[in-house]
Amino acid sequence: MAVRAERVSATREQILTAGERLFAEHGVFTVSNRRVSEAAGQGNNTAVGYHFGTKADLVRAIVRGHAERMEVVRRRMLAEIDGSTEVRDWVACLVRPLTEHLAALGNPTWFARFGAQVMTDPALREIMIVEALTSPTLLRTLDGLNACLPRLPVEVRAERGEMTSQLMVHICAERERALAEGRPTPRSTWHDAATGLVDAITGLWAAPVTPGGETPRSGQVST
Repeated sequence: MAVRAERVSATREQILTAGERLFAEHGVFTVSNRRVSEAAGQGNNTAVGYHFGTKADLVRAIVRGHAERMEVVRRRMLAEIDGSTEVRDWVACLVRPLTEHLAALGNPTWFARFGAQVMTDPALREIMIVEALTSPTLLRTLDGLNACLPRLPVEVRAERGEMTSQLMVHICAERERALAEGRPTPRSTWHDAATGLVDAITGLWAAPVTPGGETPRSGQVST
């Protein structure tokens, strides 16, 4: 039984790795479960379905595997900034768990590009969002950030949250792609790249709001 369990675990890991790489490089819907099974070295072309179910289930499993490791990093960071009223500290808790995780994986990595591909599809994007909202440390980070900006209008807060997400996803994906292809990058390390992102995102959240520039609430009429 122990040997079989180890074999099953190894097969699952091979499928997860192959799926993440193929989805990152070619997009989720251009890659079939059969192709993932073949890339994972499985003679049975139904291996993905057997071990994970649907393609969406495989995507979810990939996301969860990385999220668990980033959760550890963010928990440590939150303990270090407990009670902070600095926007930058909370922004760092958004950015650095991802970049530290990517740095720890070595090179090449595929997770950042995988995330960028997933976020372009509405159904799969929902998987990423739902998984994020189950993270206690991420929710605590967002609460801490919001507490630093009590006067920021709700509409602007939502807009800047979306901008933050886009910056994190696509800047990290582009850096990852450049590293995989051996091209130069603006920053030499993931740590330094995170510093640049934290600088930019902190400025984004602290930027002034143009009077009258908010989206009208339901029931309000714009002029």
